[in-house]
Amino acid sequence: MGESTFRGVRVTVRSVRPPEPGDLERAWRTVSAELPPTPLVASALAPGALLKLETFQPTGSFKVRGALAALGALPDGEPAVTASAGNHGLGMGFAASRLGHGAGVTVVVPTRASQAKVDKIAAFPVRLVEWGATYEDAEAHAMGLPGRYVSAYNDPDVIAGQGTIGRELDAQVDGPLTVVAPVGGGGLVAGLCLWARLHGGERGGVRVVGVESSQSRGVSAAVAAGRIVEVPVGDTIADGLSGNLEAGSVTPAALGDTARLTAVTDAEIRAALRWLFREHGLVAEGSGAAGVAAVLAGKVEVEGRLAVVLSGRNITVPTYAHALSGT
Repeated sequence: MGESTFRGVRVTVRSVRPPEPGDLERAWRTVSAELPPTPLVASALAPGALLKLETFQPTGSFKVRGALAALGALPDGEPAVTASAGNHGLGMGFAASRLGHGAGVTVVVPTRASQAKVDKIAAFPVRLVEWGATYEDAEAHAMGLPGRYVSAYNDPDVIAGQGTIGRELDAQVDGPLTVVAPVGGGGLVAGLCLWARLHGGERGGVRVVGVESSQSRGVSAAVAAGRIVEVPVGDTIADGLSGNLEAGSVTPAALGDTARLTAVTDAEIRAALRWLFREHGLVAEGSGAAGVAAVLAGKVEVEGRLAVVLSGRNITVPTYAHALSGT
């Protein structure tokens, strides 16, 4: 632990170690025992393109992977607490139920979190707390509660759990690969980079492209500055990608030189939601469609086959209907 001035106040900086190769192997054992591989389907998005359908996860999001890995690594009897914009909380609830984590899990969500996600979290055996208007508010409150804090992104086991997507891709598609995925706190892309560095050489190379919302670019700002910096955060349909990073977060450094970063606008995301519905009959949330949006907008350079992670489907009916209407 240490202290730093961040977001205008003195804050405690947690000591979080970066993810290691052993974390990915341990996460793979836990995740593969609890979840079947998600489908990888052909798409007309680009020549030879594939969609990795994390929307088919039991919680509707890839976040369940990191939650399973983190709770699976937690000592028996140690309670867990987390903050979430929705999908990570759902994952933690599912993991607590599936792994029988009797010590208890507390999930703190901001009051402006997607109601569709909050209602689903409440159905799991967790203590649900609504606190603050922003993710940062919820995160700060959660860190002060008793129990092991399991960050939605700044945690080696969570990062490794997200990297198990890559382990599934190893069995689903051969050869060099460009993998495109959304970036909020950076846990998913950091996990994919961990996998790419460990296994990419076996398949002739892996290029990872991370896609942020243009309204919240904390990871790319941290990569550029070489440290975590505060960025302006605007309203966006990609609520799961919105928010500043925890002080001292390991995710930007965990990308190393493996990932390239880009960003998409809300208009581009809505166009991607319409495209996915029209071309594939697939429902996605704004965050989940960010990778497709980037490809449609010509913001991704592809080397080898293209695999785009469709990371989540948890969107309210009014928000989705508005996006589909094109208004």
